[in-house]
Amino acid sequence: MGHEKRAHALLSASSAHRWLVCTPSARLEEQFPDTGSDSAREGTLAHELAELKLRNYFFTVDFGKTKLARAIGKLKKEELWNDEMMGYTDTYLDYVKSTALGFKNIPTARIEARVEFDAWAPEGFGTADCILIGGGVLHVIDFKYGKGVAVSAEGNPQMALYALGAYEAFKILYPVETIRMSIVQPRIGDGISEWECSLKELLAFGEYVKGKAALALEGRGEFVPDEKACRFCRAKGRCRARSEEKARLAFSPDYGKKPPLISNGEIGEYLRQGIGVAKWVSDLQETALKECLAGKKVPGWKVVEGRGSREWADPDRAFKTLAEGGVDEALLWERRPVTPPALEKILGKKEFKELAAGCVVQKPGKPALVQESDSRPAITNNMTAKEAFKETEGIKNE
Repeated sequence: MGHEKRAHALLSASSAHRWLVCTPSARLEEQFPDTGSDSAREGTLAHELAELKLRNYFFTVDFGKTKLARAIGKLKKEELWNDEMMGYTDTYLDYVKSTALGFKNIPTARIEARVEFDAWAPEGFGTADCILIGGGVLHVIDFKYGKGVAVSAEGNPQMALYALGAYEAFKILYPVETIRMSIVQPRIGDGISEWECSLKELLAFGEYVKGKAALALEGRGEFVPDEKACRFCRAKGRCRARSEEKARLAFSPDYGKKPPLISNGEIGEYLRQGIGVAKWVSDLQETALKECLAGKKVPGWKVVEGRGSREWADPDRAFKTLAEGGVDEALLWERRPVTPPALEKILGKKEFKELAAGCVVQKPGKPALVQESDSRPAITNNMTAKEAFKETEGIKNE
């Protein structure tokens, strides 16, 4: 079955980070359709490619090179296909290969396997990208094609639910002592996150899930606005609990005798709160836009046509006319060097690395303020903001 046509459980593994934190959100979301996005559809296409490569590796007899080539050829006709998907899915394939080879004996492999964890979350099921089991080890590997937010495997509820479902399915056939979970996200940094726990710890998590799942299934419990839980919630643009929380942070005055200047600690806290407030306002704008476009009234707001852009109706005819009118053709065309990232996208990561070896330098970027959870190392040298920005401005103008 195609990835896009798969059914999704109310208490799915992929939404567990949401319904475990904010239990009523599972039922609240049912009122809103899952419209998807180009990014999500692109991720689905990349997952289909990754699945094909794993099937060819583990089940070569049934799915050999000819079938693989034919299936990939079909995917390449999709509108969102991009050649760079080949390189990113190769990274995933290489990781799975090395992991499988790390087992003492050849492990049992399951690709895009439906796992049911309804023993802990009623009617709960999901699809695990790759499961390897053998020698007392159950290893669940998840492929993520997103590049916006790095996802950690440590304590990841989606991965843990997959592991619970896999354990339930295979416990009669295979003894399990150790649970390993990996996330391969090749478009972000080194792209690998790994975590390990004992079976006892996994089952303890399952018991915790039972209580939360019972509340979520009935739509009971407290609404808990949370940055991670709200990020992909379909109700985020209309959720009252989130709106009241962000409005309190943004608009409620905090009176009392305080120093005239705020401290660095307060700056950090206001910035942290402001990120959530800004995202909430953006979600409100998106919701209001959809309502107005659907012909509904949002008091105080309306939709207008944005600023358009001009382009040639027929470039060849236009340039011929301009040239005949005396315009120098040199003015009509621009010649500029292609950037390394643009050429890498055309050639593919592997070929670009081989051909452009020694031709590319990495220049430092402009200093950016990020949260401490960001994986990049902090700039440790002491310089003023004026010096830092002057330095990067000079690099940009070279």
